[in-house]
Amino acid sequence: MSKVGGLTSKFYRETGGLKVSGGQFVKAGTILTRRGHRWYPGHNVLGRMSLNAACDGEVYFTKKKSQYNRVVTLINVRPAEAQKEK
Repeated sequence: MSKVGGLTSKFYRETGGLKVSGGQFVKAGTILTRRGHRWYPGHNVLGRMSLNAACDGEVYFTKKKSQYNRVVTLINVRPAEAQKEK
């Protein structure tokens, strides 16, 4: 049996994960992670499993304790307007 187009399940796993790094400038709607349970949405980030930027700006990461006392990583986007004011 052959698959026409697309990815097999073997290689689809490799497409998940973090797509941007800290300090990188992104536009609104850019995918930050795919299928990630390690990262949570912070400021100006939308989504649950696949996180997207809600506005143009710079990506930065923060850590905080969850309600179960587990350290989680939040992905945030610092808006471009805020950078111009500094």
